[in-house]
Amino acid sequence: MYLIAIAWIYVVLMMSIVEATNSTGTLLGGLITFLLYGLLPLSLVLYILRTPARKRAIKAKEKIESERSQNKPSH
Repeated sequence: MYLIAIAWIYVVLMMSIVEATNSTGTLLGGLITFLLYGLLPLSLVLYILRTPARKRAIKAKEKIESERSQNKPSH
């Protein structure tokens, strides 16, 4: 999953550099290209793909906390 993300960021970075260094391009155009084609979509995709792992981590944490509260000695 991360290999594809790294490759996509590389491609978008190259697109941004071409946009910024083109005779009719601008630095702002390169930055916007990087943000709108690279960072924003990639962050959304990674967030969605990591949802099951976040849910598992939350359930595991809740399970540990419930086991601690059940095994807590009462005075």
